[in-house]
Amino acid sequence: MARNRIRLLEQTRHERGKNTLERNRRRMALLPTRWICPASKPLSPNFASNRRRWSTAAVTCMARDAEGSPGVAEIAVAIGGLVANPVIGVSLYVLKTTGCGLPPGPGGVLGAAEGVSYLLIAGIVAWSLYTKVRTGSGLPSGPFGLLGAVEGLSYLSVLAIVVVFGLQFFERGYLPGPLPGEQCFG
Repeated sequence: MARNRIRLLEQTRHERGKNTLERNRRRMALLPTRWICPASKPLSPNFASNRRRWSTAAVTCMARDAEGSPGVAEIAVAIGGLVANPVIGVSLYVLKTTGCGLPPGPGGVLGAAEGVSYLLIAGIVAWSLYTKVRTGSGLPSGPFGLLGAVEGLSYLSVLAIVVVFGLQFFERGYLPGPLPGEQCFG
């Protein structure tokens, strides 16, 4: 592919008499598809002026693609995060006041909800950090801005987890395990 580009550029240098517009169309056809964005400004026939826009065109296209309609995964994560953050808040309050997490509840439903909530919040924060490193911005705002709100609440939950777990460890000398044990509900 690179050899074809070099050959084409060398040929166009020697074909000064041909139509400039046709040469530029061939050059633009060699651009990787990520640089071509249907919603972006069309590239001008003057090939030299397009070089400046190549790097910004890729970023603009990626940003426009990310702002598309929310997928099923984004909606599911937003709804799950809206449920998981309050569950973690209650769990941390109970942990701070009693020294143990939520009780197992009937059939272990409360304990399972607590565990799944911690995992979901960890997943949201990991997804957000991955997206931040890869694109330079956090998660898309999602439907009605809910995914962005869940992202912010998840970071606050992680901060609260660190504070409450630290206080629990220094005040009581232990952190309760994920399953009921001798110290909690045993």
